[in-house]
Amino acid sequence: MPQSTTFIALKQEWQGAWQSTGFRKKVMLGMGIIIAILSLFPLFFQAIELRHGIVLHDIVLQALPPRDVSLALFIIIWSITLLSVFRAAQTPAMFVTFLWAYIFLSLFRTLTITLVPLDPPAGLIALKDPLSNFFYGEKFVTKDLFFSGHTSTVFLLYLTIPGKKDKRLALLATICVGFLLLLHHVHYTLDVLGGFVFAWISYLIARKTVVREFDGYTD
Repeated sequence: MPQSTTFIALKQEWQGAWQSTGFRKKVMLGMGIIIAILSLFPLFFQAIELRHGIVLHDIVLQALPPRDVSLALFIIIWSITLLSVFRAAQTPAMFVTFLWAYIFLSLFRTLTITLVPLDPPAGLIALKDPLSNFFYGEKFVTKDLFFSGHTSTVFLLYLTIPGKKDKRLALLATICVGFLLLLHHVHYTLDVLGGFVFAWISYLIARKTVVREFDGYTD
């Protein structure tokens, strides 16, 4: 049966990776760190929501009348996320690379949000995404601006997902997400562009440090 063959191959792939002591340590340590980060995120986001920041002059947002595109964003973000989860389950290298790149990305985002206090753009429309908002706390957060978490995370999926077809889908999803966030007026243009930059930096750091010893599993 093809399904049985696929399952056996998947099992062997993970067994082969798991036999590496280094691989096991990176996965377990990474999972512990990411659980801690996600647990602290609601406290951090609710705290930054109380402070005052500056409003940027954004000519792109001025040219885009705000529209509620929550449904489109939800579909795109979680569709590419589900595809990436499926691919990561098949590819130990993608899993460990995304895990550590996302850790670095989260640390960068915490730092930049702390150092760059911004007030939300004019015309902001609350983003309706119950899955993402779960990590933000009870109150809708509007000041987690520089840089865009949605854009950077989807672009990170593009960087780590294997296969040319899947990469094209992930890149298209990233571009759509960035544009729709601007249309929604929940981010400045600088936030979206910054998401690309910091996702790329986080990916490079992960590949050059934590996961460089797993090149046998990474491509």
